Amino acid sequence: MKEFVKNWGLFIFFVLLFLSLRLFIVTPVSVKGHSMDPTLDNGQKLITLKMFTVERFDIITTQEPDDLDKLAVKRVIGMPGDTVEMSNDVLTINGEVVEEPYLADYQQKFAEDRLQSEYAYDEGNQATAMLAQTFTEDFYSEVPEGSYFVLGDNRLISKDSRRFGFVEESMIKGKAFLRYWPLNEISLIE
Repeated sequence: MKEFVKNWGLFIFFVLLFLSLRLFIVTPVSVKGHSMDPTLDNGQKLITLKMFTVERFDIITTQEPDDLDKLAVKRVIGMPGDTVEMSNDVLTINGEVVEEPYLADYQQKFAEDRLQSEYAYDEGNQATAMLAQTFTEDFYSEVPEGSYFVLGDNRLISKDSRRFGFVEESMIKGKAFLRYWPLNEISLIE
């Protein structure tokens, strides 16, 4: 037995550690689609934390309320009990204007060419952008207790709480923590 532990003990320890981390603490996730552009790109791979407290502007993984088999990557905008409003690309939460610096790149490109070069991969998205008056269409929402209002950063084409409704706390599966693929873009997610 001593010989077995001596030869295999460290290996078994690391296997058990890896399995415990995977089961209880972290989950790998792939970004599918363009709804979080330019913050997260289609095909990037993330590590998400399973144990966390949801905070405003966290990037999370959540089941889509209208299709619980789909996992979406979105940004938390409205917390339980919040009143969230968008008017002329200005976000107001509970009556106070809130800056969204993570949107600056695409808002500038929208102002320059209505994102036509960014959306070159899809004619439908180009048509949507050409018809849009603002980068984020106006909305007003009162977030119920126990629920969250989430949006994609690529507001013109994102399927999010504006379309599928509020996300209940039980639907949230993780908080994006680390981008690990592609390797040249490894970084912590703020």
